[in-house]
Amino acid sequence: MNVPRWNVSGDWFDVCKCNIPCPCTFAQTPTYGDCDGVLAYHIKKGLYGEIPLDGLNVLALADFKGNIWAGNIKANIAVFFDEKANEKQRDALNMIFTGKAGGFMAEFAKLIGEVRGIDFATIKFEIAEDLAHWSVEIPGKVIAKAEALSGPMTPPGKRVQTTNPPGSEVGPGTIATWGTAVTDEVNVPEYRYEWKRSGRSSKHIAFNWAGP
Repeated sequence: MNVPRWNVSGDWFDVCKCNIPCPCTFAQTPTYGDCDGVLAYHIKKGLYGEIPLDGLNVLALADFKGNIWAGNIKANIAVFFDEKANEKQRDALNMIFTGKAGGFMAEFAKLIGEVRGIDFATIKFEIAEDLAHWSVEIPGKVIAKAEALSGPMTPPGKRVQTTNPPGSEVGPGTIATWGTAVTDEVNVPEYRYEWKRSGRSSKHIAFNWAGP
């Protein structure tokens, strides 16, 4: 397969079933023994060969049981690509996010078992420059909003962060900024994902991938 040189960088976050902080990010077993959640990606800068990917979004729904980093666990997943992408951009996103183009996602793909579906949708992604909040929405299907975690000992304007989290979902050498999910609603019965909750874990991590 002729894969060109490529690079994408941007923002990733999740909202999930776990209590704060999500143990999966520390390469531990989920709070309740299993986890499901929303994973949202926003590409700030991206090139796949000569194909620009700036501003495009990807959203995934996933679930698994046990410690996903233990080496014998597979996650189920459904993926939505940004419908505003043209045909060439859609092909590039599919190559990168399914791991076929190499880079970090080729390693991450080894954790995936059943792919319940791949679709295209309107994906609305928002993030505050100071990481005070972040959100993603597929109208009528998914809405996930989080606010930066804070507490009595957190200085005003500062963020609660973990450096080099051992279970970083976007690769090594990252910084996780912790949040509280204020809205986490999924209504995608065709892929067997349905829940409505709030107050659970969320975190933001910037990503920067290259390949092949």
